[in-house]
Amino acid sequence: MAAAASLLSTIALIYCARRHMLLLYGDAVAHLHIARRIVDSLNPGFHQLGSVWLPLPHILLLPFVLRMSWWQSAVPAAVPSMLCYVAGCVGIYRLARIWLSPGRSAVALAFYALNPGLLYMQTTAMTEPLFLAEMIWGALLIAEHGRALESDNHDRATLKLIVGGLVFMAAVYTRYDGWIYAAAAWLLVVLGLLADSTWSITRLRDLLRTRLGGAFILFTVMLAIAPAVWVAYNARQFGDPLDFMRGPYSAKAIEARTAAPGAAHYPGWHSMRVSALYFLKASEAGAVPVQQGNKLLWLAILGSLYGAVRFCAFRVRGDNGSGTAMRAALLLWMPLLFYSCSIAYGSVPIFIPIWWPHSWYNTRYGMEMLPAFALGFAMLVAFIAGVVKMLQPRSGKKVVAAALVLVAANSALVARQVPLVLREAYANSETRIPFEHALAQALLALPRHSRLLMYTSAHIGALQEAGIALKGTINEGDYYQWGPALKDPAHARPVIVAIDGDPVAAAVAAHPGGLRLVHTICSPGQPCARIYESTLR
Repeated sequence: MAAAASLLSTIALIYCARRHMLLLYGDAVAHLHIARRIVDSLNPGFHQLGSVWLPLPHILLLPFVLRMSWWQSAVPAAVPSMLCYVAGCVGIYRLARIWLSPGRSAVALAFYALNPGLLYMQTTAMTEPLFLAEMIWGALLIAEHGRALESDNHDRATLKLIVGGLVFMAAVYTRYDGWIYAAAAWLLVVLGLLADSTWSITRLRDLLRTRLGGAFILFTVMLAIAPAVWVAYNARQFGDPLDFMRGPYSAKAIEARTAAPGAAHYPGWHSMRVSALYFLKASEAGAVPVQQGNKLLWLAILGSLYGAVRFCAFRVRGDNGSGTAMRAALLLWMPLLFYSCSIAYGSVPIFIPIWWPHSWYNTRYGMEMLPAFALGFAMLVAFIAGVVKMLQPRSGKKVVAAALVLVAANSALVARQVPLVLREAYANSETRIPFEHALAQALLALPRHSRLLMYTSAHIGALQEAGIALKGTINEGDYYQWGPALKDPAHARPVIVAIDGDPVAAAVAAHPGGLRLVHTICSPGQPCARIYESTLR
């Protein structure tokens, strides 16, 4: 299974790399930039991780951007995402196998593994494959912990809980969704420990003195300390413990800067219902052809309800532990609640082309429903196969075979229509890549192109393509040099790159002395960039 997933992953990488698709997402370029500047900047170190995006994805990318050629090609940087894709495939199959036969579990695996959008994303430096793997393995480990607990195998329950804590810590350091996911998992573990109605406070105290109780305390500490460390980092580095929520690069600040004055708020603003509709539509459109989206949602809901009704008793004789395991699997529906709240009240819009404003933005967030869709659909197939088997004993396997054919055909149709996340990536890059290419060529033509003053958050792709080392530049990540450089750009660096609307452009307008304009790059859909040379250096 892992070998087949690895082969599929490699084929997807070769296909995408040959077509220069690895850096279509501006966020992928930015993730590589953050990893690179940890080792390549005037002030290298982990303080370069920034404040908004969580650190684990960039730490994992770090070994794969050490060489300039690796950073430029982005092919080595696909390795973490590819490994997470394989881990997610193995995890979704193992999770399904808790209740389903190998053939029926293969339906969940096929639905997940053959998703064209996921196959594309796992070739990039985006965080979705990593978080999906963490979601799946977190649910799996909590499910296995519950099964071991209900079968009185406390040693196994202890091990699963500790490993699960590590996975949830990783999720907390990957995406903010992970904070809510980890909290929900902790609550589920508590409910599992308290499931026996004969327990008393004394028995609970006795349990906490055992190895299992110690594991639960460790699990609690891990889940509590992980976000606390990030809050402390923000306080230490940026002077605000909640800089990631309200700082200049937060979602709220970006939404405030990009919203047109007097324009209507994005769809879903302060409306949980509309937010849920947009998120679900993005989820459906990323998994099946658009016209079949509602059908998939109802099939997954019916399958999940069947699993809940069939397995969610606290004790099911002959099926030990399945109740707690199924409740853990239902954690996979958590993204629906998280993103409904985030869109409504967290300044995190999702735009889809079929609804206003008829654009592509953050559609990839819908991918987080893929595990729930895969498992829910497999559960429904298992139910139908069971019914058919009762009516015609030899026909149960035909239902599973038909489901596998249906999944393969669905993936082919989604690929033919171009996956939603890939369409967003093309839309994201349509004007950005030509602009950054032109800027890179202009910089390379200058004799002192490697020593720059430039704001890199918006168009780091130009330096990446040109192969310009970050340690030769002064940029916003250089906390000590950046402020003085903006006050006297002509003395800061021989070459100054000012892009309309950025801090360097403002500094040049305020302090133009000693600067000579040598090049202007304008591209449709992008601000103009103006390259100056200092006459004082």
